[in-house]
Amino acid sequence: MARYRDAVCRLCRREGAKLFLKGDRCYKPSCPIEKRGTQPPGQHGNSMRRGKALVGYGQQLREKQKVKRIYFILEGQFRNYFERAARMKGITGENLLFLLERRLDNAVYRAGFSTSRRQARQLVNHGHVLVNGRKVDIPSYQVKAGELIGIKEGSQKNPHIEGAWQTASGRGRPAWISQDGGPMSARISGLPAREDIDRSINEQLIVELYSK
Repeated sequence: MARYRDAVCRLCRREGAKLFLKGDRCYKPSCPIEKRGTQPPGQHGNSMRRGKALVGYGQQLREKQKVKRIYFILEGQFRNYFERAARMKGITGENLLFLLERRLDNAVYRAGFSTSRRQARQLVNHGHVLVNGRKVDIPSYQVKAGELIGIKEGSQKNPHIEGAWQTASGRGRPAWISQDGGPMSARISGLPAREDIDRSINEQLIVELYSK
């Protein structure tokens, strides 16, 4: 996904759900999901769904693809996260989601510095993001409770960052991220819980897929 070059709205239509990959457009009537519904992309989109309910492997694969696309990561990265989650104590599926949520690019998006995870990744890669006052340009960096994330002073007037920050309260922040008192900064106040993550995700299907 990091090298995906096609229209990202096609991914939402393929998964039949909003993945919020396009930033502000996802919240507007111009969103293809709003205009065309969940019909898959392409000339034969309607016929693909007619009478073909997904079961078993197909259902598991689509759930994995959906989560991979939500967090906009590559197949190899996703498998590495799963293997790491399987070695951790607790429920493997939930561990997987917690690791994905704690990625720095996701935390930047969830804090409100960007309107999509894809945009957040660009901000991190280009050195706009600080963690505890130091530049971190690794999108996969795992944020920890108590850390302060923010935008470096020279980037705070960037219109994309400023616009996202001003509308962040409307999109909402999860309970594990709180707005800090400083300008354009947010505190990782805890670790993500399952209720903070999209309830439409069925992580058990992913566990079953990789357990085959």
